[in-house]
Amino acid sequence: MEFVSISPLTGKLLRRYEPHDPREVTQRLQRAEAAFPAWVALGFSGRAALMRRMAAALRERAQVYAELFAEEMGKLLPQGVAEVEKCAWVCDYYADNAERFLAAEPVATEFSRSYVAFQPLGCILAIMPWNFPFWQVFRFAAAALMAGNVVVLKHAPNVTATALALEGLFREVGFPEGVFQVLLVPVERIPELIQHPTIAAVTLTGSTRAGRAVAAQAGAALKKTVLELGGSDPYLILEDADLEPTVETCVAARLINSGQSCIAAKRFIVLEPLRTAFEEAFVEAMRRQVMGAPSDRNATLGPLARQDLRDTLHGQVRESLRRGARLLLGGEVPALRGWFYPPTVLTDVRPGMPVFDEETFGPVAAIVPARTEQEAIELANTSAYGLGAAVFTRDRERGERIAREQLQAGSCFVNAYVRSDPRLPFGGIKQSGWGRELSVFGIREFVNIKTVCVA
Repeated sequence: MEFVSISPLTGKLLRRYEPHDPREVTQRLQRAEAAFPAWVALGFSGRAALMRRMAAALRERAQVYAELFAEEMGKLLPQGVAEVEKCAWVCDYYADNAERFLAAEPVATEFSRSYVAFQPLGCILAIMPWNFPFWQVFRFAAAALMAGNVVVLKHAPNVTATALALEGLFREVGFPEGVFQVLLVPVERIPELIQHPTIAAVTLTGSTRAGRAVAAQAGAALKKTVLELGGSDPYLILEDADLEPTVETCVAARLINSGQSCIAAKRFIVLEPLRTAFEEAFVEAMRRQVMGAPSDRNATLGPLARQDLRDTLHGQVRESLRRGARLLLGGEVPALRGWFYPPTVLTDVRPGMPVFDEETFGPVAAIVPARTEQEAIELANTSAYGLGAAVFTRDRERGERIAREQLQAGSCFVNAYVRSDPRLPFGGIKQSGWGRELSVFGIREFVNIKTVCVA
């Protein structure tokens, strides 16, 4: 089965790719296995030098790669440039900090020496999605590579050109052969990859359904996993929130990457005293958004990445309306070339509706009314997901208390939208997955945490 890349803007075929046959996959895994000892022996300083060269190359070519993202998955050019620059940041971050994060930690015991050491595991299989085609990879790979692991990447088929460009960049920058490679394989062959003796561990960013499958397969093979899965992030708008900046932040949080983000705001839980004013201001701000080509400087929304994704999103909207939600804006497939979906706002949303219960991957906002702070918190936590959450209030202590003690999510923000940052751990709970990426916690996911005692 060949891979195809189709333009989200025109619906036309861009390229076809033949997947790697079993012999090619075996050869690439053998190269990874052979590269591992020398990569470890290179040491932190040698690996850091290459990682800094990677950061410089990314910054130099940011526009080129942004154009590739735009072509393959419809990302607006400024957002694509920002994504590449963020990848450079995480490369520099781990080049600067990896050795300190993984330094041996002495522990006082009855032994003459006792300490905890951190050693790489080997070859890590990364299964990555299309929506942030470079960042999702570097978010994991910068840490894993600096720890001394090697990587094989199974990327989403619709961003195959991006995956191959990334592999080429690692080669051009000077990373040794076998340290970072792409595997062009269909999803049906993932189980055999996970079971392969060369693969030491698996990381997946993707849907909860994919996470369940990978967790089961890796569990059967007794291999470590990190899973960053779906989200239905709640944003609590309390009665004392500062309306104008809150609306501005909430709209930005819903529409980043045209709404195609696991940590995009999805459910806006608004206390009744502010509900009418919030709805009016939010709808007006959403109405001002401009759908357009990724290269259009005036566009704030690009096309969705695939037609099936738009069809799924529209189905979620229609079914929610059938179950009693009320449409305030959008909700109809536009008569435009390309896989666009308009800024859409639903209100009177409740549990049992798809836009409340499910992850919505696109520019659809669900407004959920709440009468009290406690009801708002309960509605926020009434979800299978637990990736991110935010609280908006003029009382920062109140917001921090809710964020820290009462919201069930891996990342909670007060008066700001949820985002990932190399300095902070990133990941979820419940059906949003397990494990962490980024910061010291991320680099310690794929190492052997080894106890050493000397009598």
